[in-house]
Amino acid sequence: MKEQLKQLELEIEGIINGSGENIIVTNKEGIILRAVKNSEEMYGITSEELVGKSVRKLEKEKIFNPSVTLRVLEQKVPVTFMQKTGTGKSIMTRGIPIFDEQNEICFVISFSHDRTEIENLKNEYEKLQLKMKQYKTEIAQLRNKESKPGAVVINSKTMQTVWELVNKVARSDATVVLQGESGVGKTVFAKALHEGSERKSQPLIEVNCGAIPESLFESEMFGYEPGAFTGAASKGKIGLIELADEGTLFLDEVGELPLSIQVKLLKVLQEKKVTRMGGNQIRKVDFRLVAATNRDLRAMVQEGKFRDDLYYRLHVVPIAIPPLRSRKEDIHQLTEAFLAKFNKKYKTDKTISPAAVEAFWQYDWPGNVRELENLIERLVVTLEKETILHEHLPFGTQDIKKLPYDSIQSFQEKAGSLKEALEEVEKSWLSHACKQCHSTYEIAEYLGLSQPTVVRRLKKYAIHSKMNQ
Repeated sequence: MKEQLKQLELEIEGIINGSGENIIVTNKEGIILRAVKNSEEMYGITSEELVGKSVRKLEKEKIFNPSVTLRVLEQKVPVTFMQKTGTGKSIMTRGIPIFDEQNEICFVISFSHDRTEIENLKNEYEKLQLKMKQYKTEIAQLRNKESKPGAVVINSKTMQTVWELVNKVARSDATVVLQGESGVGKTVFAKALHEGSERKSQPLIEVNCGAIPESLFESEMFGYEPGAFTGAASKGKIGLIELADEGTLFLDEVGELPLSIQVKLLKVLQEKKVTRMGGNQIRKVDFRLVAATNRDLRAMVQEGKFRDDLYYRLHVVPIAIPPLRSRKEDIHQLTEAFLAKFNKKYKTDKTISPAAVEAFWQYDWPGNVRELENLIERLVVTLEKETILHEHLPFGTQDIKKLPYDSIQSFQEKAGSLKEALEEVEKSWLSHACKQCHSTYEIAEYLGLSQPTVVRRLKKYAIHSKMNQ
């Protein structure tokens, strides 16, 4: 009998060590009876040292943590989980209870597999994924900074602040209301918000709320079913809100919305559902809302001309776009951009004189960027001469101050030689730039010179400034 037991023990030992599994056998008190020979590699302790030890003590010593054997003894069912060992390995371990005839646990056998390499690969993959997301975000930010809309010049401090906010907000689905005078470029910024969002592959539906008659507004916005009213198309019509599904709905001049439409629009914004005129089918819509206005909506609320609940629904992220007269640093670059645009369009090669640019600086531009763009196009189209002079501008004498150099004749009167005339021009431009810029670095960028050159020229002409270097 002893020989048989010894033979059986040798067989069990052979099975355990030859199985390739990391096997540990404990009794019902959690004392280890057997352990696989390669346990030192897994746990940092030999099988001989493991045998006779309590799993409770080994758990406290962090040899393996948590102990699957203890969980099996507590729950009396097979248990599987990830385990950390004293050597820093991550192992998948499974404990199985062995019951006696009285249905009491007499042994627990645990099987463990080293998953450290897999876990490391998983962690590295997750880190790589996180880095990829960060890189994508950074690339998107860089692209946004470089891909400025053609009609927007980001030169002045105020416009840089606006542009940074537009880029930040574009990546969200937050409702934006663009505020500013007529002609400041609200439509351009609405397009930038759409192009910077995850919805850019979907449509941008622009609605000019001031251009649609009130009697047609509901049918245009919400659509209608066949036969909804006299004159309705036989096939019905999809509304502008539905067309914006998964894209962006841009409500320009939102302050012109009739009160009756404001109620229905608010309901759509709250529920993201729309029902066509003459129908009862509810259609779900998912769009990002961008609104724009040149009116004071808060004052309209107080006057009862605009719903306060819709006002607060729109004012999630208000963005104020400054008028051109308060950001005159942008005028020069805008002029160059529009001149290049219309020279290309009309196949011309017009240039603009310094005196004309000076007049642009002094004019207040009540029509903002749109007025400047329209004026450049008109001059490119109508002028026979290649150079746009101050005398070609439509501004009255009351609109601008008298300029120092209106023609070649005035140069000749001011200076006796070409060199002296050029120096006068240079001095005038430097003086003007000092008034508009905040540092010699900004002057250098504006005039296309190096900063050391600007410093030397200011000193040459004794032009003093309190600005930072």
